[in-house]
Amino acid sequence: MSSAGPDRLPSFARRVIAPFVDRSVAERLLISVAAILLSIVVGFVIVLVSGRIAQCSTAEWTMPLIGMGFCYDPVEVYLVLFNGALGYPFAVGEPGLLDPNWSPFNLSLGLTLSETTLLIFTGLSVAVAFRAGLFNIGTQGQLVVGGLATALTVLAAAPLLPTGPVAGVALIVVGIVAGAVGGGFWGAIPGALKAYADANEVITTIMLNFIAANIAYVLVLEVFRAEGSSVVATAYVPEYAQFLPWFFPQSSDFAILALLVGIGFIGALYYVVEHTSFGYDLRTSGVQAAAAEYGGVNAKATTVRAMTLSGAIGGVGGAVWVLMSEGRWMASVPALGFDGITVSILAGNNPLGVLPAAFLFGLLKGGALEIGFRTGVPTELVEVLRGLIILFVAMPEFFRMIGEYVGLSSRGPRRPDAGGTDEAAAVEGGEADA
Repeated sequence: MSSAGPDRLPSFARRVIAPFVDRSVAERLLISVAAILLSIVVGFVIVLVSGRIAQCSTAEWTMPLIGMGFCYDPVEVYLVLFNGALGYPFAVGEPGLLDPNWSPFNLSLGLTLSETTLLIFTGLSVAVAFRAGLFNIGTQGQLVVGGLATALTVLAAAPLLPTGPVAGVALIVVGIVAGAVGGGFWGAIPGALKAYADANEVITTIMLNFIAANIAYVLVLEVFRAEGSSVVATAYVPEYAQFLPWFFPQSSDFAILALLVGIGFIGALYYVVEHTSFGYDLRTSGVQAAAAEYGGVNAKATTVRAMTLSGAIGGVGGAVWVLMSEGRWMASVPALGFDGITVSILAGNNPLGVLPAAFLFGLLKGGALEIGFRTGVPTELVEVLRGLIILFVAMPEFFRMIGEYVGLSSRGPRRPDAGGTDEAAAVEGGEADA
């Protein structure tokens, strides 16, 4: 099969795509860093142009040499964006580099880490599906279902247990399991449709996002709505059954324990994907499904399992959103599932890359709030910067995916016991025979 793949593209296109196909981890990391720097440069120019178009009484920034004035100061934008998201640890304009009065347990950093924690789960959810060659655009719906399952399960189980820290731990565990079951069930639906009905998973997962949001809305509105609530939301789960912000302000909605749980998921998922037989089946199916099936992998079962696992992790993200950020399920669910797609792309679909990618987007979201408070720059420009980062990072990955599809890639997934260096000989042999 793969021998005929390169013929699908003209020779010029093959020469353009080929350098991007077999990148090592270090090379992809370098590409991501270069993409971020390039997006900052382009964003600098966009802020300048926007500041030239905007109207203001006095210029915030004047270009050296030519003296042209601009309403927006791009240097201030980036300083506030990154420094503000951390709570201003750097004393800009002062003799010292660091602010001696800065504390890491501040509201701004708490908000940034809260966003980071939630994006870890949605980024991992999307990455699992991508590694299996599946485009799970339905993490948002899986998060909604998982969050609702968590809220209802904890509310139902709380009266059965005595109040206290032990019951709180038990309810948190039960809530996370309920979120994983709910999200996994919602992810298994498009997985089964893909495996046994050849339904396009992009379409089914997108449609299931709307179905999940509206079913959850109606259920809460008509059945589970908290008495006297002015919004469509469930009752609050008991405080002792929530992730509590031990060191950070209550309003930051961040709990260190939840972040540690997310990091634990990163390590566990990396081990599963890279060092287990299930992970080997998942990766070989993502590289070349036909060759993997020829080598003995049950492609249909792997598709369902991959989407179920992806949905379960998204459901855990919904559980953490309920138990850490909101304390209840409410209809205004943030678009964490869609942000998880960008996190996964930036991470190269590698579980280990999800943490820094989630932290970067947490910085951008936290910094956007600071820009709105401290500058006259529209926060929408921060969304432009996020989009630029995604664009520049995704283009090399886009070329790589095309190259693998048309057969330009020489790599294959490693066996779980190969120590991370050998190629998948069985799969390569299957490709050759095919």
